[in-house]
Amino acid sequence: MQLKQIARDALLKPLQAVAGIVERRHTLPILANVLLEHRDGRLYVTATDLEMQITAHSELAGKETQAVTVAARKLQDLLRALPDDSMLTLDGTGSRMSLRAGRSRFNLQTLPAADYPRIGVGQDKVQALTLPQRDLRGLLKSAEFAMAQQDIRYYLNGMLLVIEKSSLQAVATDGHRLSWASLDIPGDYERQEVILPRKTVLELGKLLADVDDPVTLDILANQVRFSFANIELVSKVVDGKFPDYNRVIPAGHTKRIELARSELLASLQRAAILSNEKFRGVRLVLGDDQLKIICTNSEQEEAEEELVVAYKGDPLDIGFNITYLLDVLQNMAMERVELAFGDANSSALLTVPERHDYKYVVMPMRI
Repeated sequence: MQLKQIARDALLKPLQAVAGIVERRHTLPILANVLLEHRDGRLYVTATDLEMQITAHSELAGKETQAVTVAARKLQDLLRALPDDSMLTLDGTGSRMSLRAGRSRFNLQTLPAADYPRIGVGQDKVQALTLPQRDLRGLLKSAEFAMAQQDIRYYLNGMLLVIEKSSLQAVATDGHRLSWASLDIPGDYERQEVILPRKTVLELGKLLADVDDPVTLDILANQVRFSFANIELVSKVVDGKFPDYNRVIPAGHTKRIELARSELLASLQRAAILSNEKFRGVRLVLGDDQLKIICTNSEQEEAEEELVVAYKGDPLDIGFNITYLLDVLQNMAMERVELAFGDANSSALLTVPERHDYKYVVMPMRI
């Protein structure tokens, strides 16, 4: 590969978009590399971990087709360390590639582009839709924190996307809490479900911008493809049966309180300082016109917060993992929240007043 006098950002920007999925340790050495391709007036940069593949491009004059693979992290670190206005010359021969910028010169080891393990992308679309990047990013952020990590129930280590009629829904659960978010979309779609791997969801959250520019979601056979701006992300889907989330969401809770999200979040954050580091338990004690938040730890220290709420009804003393409550409040942008309770052994339901596009369920714990 030979490229002369190209702007630093023409290589760095697409490289930064794809490098996040490159693992530091690999059984295949070539997976630590990115594939650089110059063709059709564009420079394409591709990375894969065999489960997901991201390709980003920038405009670069020239018709000659050239390709090489080079270490992703090293190339990214070198480009970041160069001045912003640097002009680069790349010259790859044999198993080496030289990178020149001004008076700086670096030699990097390369591997043949023909050996790069690309993911074959299916051509038959099961379903396709287009929506603003901002909307999809917000939907994923509303649910992603409830995904499981390294659970033996592998289908929980990801997020369920449901397309049905005129809605796109995202559901995530780790078995202790569940987050459900819904987004209205134009059209009338047949019901379709896919489970996105955890890594795919997190990477999308980084790449999608808070703008109205479109993103196209294509559901393929055993794959999903997201296309937006100058990026294409293709991911395998998780093969498994996601739990029936509708059965988990409580419907008949009568003990309800409404309060400011920021006020509840601040009280929980203060109380969490004295919570048990291992069990992270918090007691919510609901009584006439008040909600008490109580945390204790093994050193017999105690934190108690008292909030004024509009409530008249039977008292309730219920325990939760305080981290699960903090997670949802920190990932919401709404000003007010509503909490609905049954009894001390029932899951709690957190919603947004007068809206039906978000629900969060958290299981109680004994304290």
